[in-house]
Amino acid sequence: MRDVTTAQPLDVQPTPLALLLLGREADPRSERGVECPGDLPAPSDPDLVARARAAKEKLGDKVFVLGHHYQRDEVIEFADVTGDSFKLARDAAARPDAEYIVFCGVHFMAESADILTTEAQQVVLPDLAAGCSMADMATAEQVAECWEVLTEAGVAEATVPVSYMNSSADIKAFTGKHGGTICTSSNAKRALEWAFQQGQKVLFLPDQHLGRNTAVRDMGMSLEDCVVYNPHKPNGGLTPEELRAATMILWRGHCSVHGRFSLDSVNDVRERIPGVNVLVHPECKHEVVAAADYVGSTEYIIKALEAAPAGSKWAIGTELNLVRRLANRFADQGKEIVFLDKTVCFCSTMNRIDLPHLVWALESLVAGKVVNRIQVDQ
Repeated sequence: MRDVTTAQPLDVQPTPLALLLLGREADPRSERGVECPGDLPAPSDPDLVARARAAKEKLGDKVFVLGHHYQRDEVIEFADVTGDSFKLARDAAARPDAEYIVFCGVHFMAESADILTTEAQQVVLPDLAAGCSMADMATAEQVAECWEVLTEAGVAEATVPVSYMNSSADIKAFTGKHGGTICTSSNAKRALEWAFQQGQKVLFLPDQHLGRNTAVRDMGMSLEDCVVYNPHKPNGGLTPEELRAATMILWRGHCSVHGRFSLDSVNDVRERIPGVNVLVHPECKHEVVAAADYVGSTEYIIKALEAAPAGSKWAIGTELNLVRRLANRFADQGKEIVFLDKTVCFCSTMNRIDLPHLVWALESLVAGKVVNRIQVDQ
């Protein structure tokens, strides 16, 4: 875990939605948007733990704190429930008496919680800079332009948009407007099966890897059935003929953490740990998913490790905070759990929700002030 690759800055052109990244350096082997400082952030001042407990106790049942699996331990400690983004939004909806929903996650997740909860509930994101690089790779303007390209190519009417949960509310609204659906990493196959009953093609937003892996690995399509629409190129970098021939039109987006795992990572860990089981998230690149032993959502990964026999060895291709937490949880059962890559790399935007921001949000609510409220237009 300490063999950290010397990193060089990436030549990345900033966009209007450029993230305020926590990391200090960039790994040139990874896709755009990921920063790898080489270690986890230092824990916060212990005094903040007492302040967080005191504020949460004063608020009582008025507050419901959601903690995404990728949050650091010091934040997870104060979560009433943990889970992935859609599960947490549903958990919030199941607590209509909670006046305040404090979402320790990223922006699109807080939007989803606001969509599912009542008008009387207020959703708070402790740090507004906690965005998602994947979600920010597809803006409403870019997607509208893409639809114009599909229209000009004569394929829009035959195309059904399917958008991943990891997208903005604007993208979700576009998807619904054009007769599509929203999926999670757990039900992407079912969503695509439904979509192909409605039309002949799918525009999959914004994660190209989940779309490709689901189509090829789970549904038997070929890589040739897929094309990648690049919003930074004229007409997405595709000809009308390519769009007409394609079955899956994949948006050029990816998870900045899952996108960094490589086939070399898989080969290296197999060499270092004989008998290891490689378990990865479907947001990983296709060659990584193809080389893995098991592939599934965050909840699938957790359940697989829960069911794993004592003494088994696992290399996990997902966010580092979760991997470390699972390694500690199952250590007494003799399960060896390691991070798939040797370079330490966590989700820098998720880690923006730290204890100082959580304490500030909770203490503000105690004082009667709602900060960083996330509201989605009806």
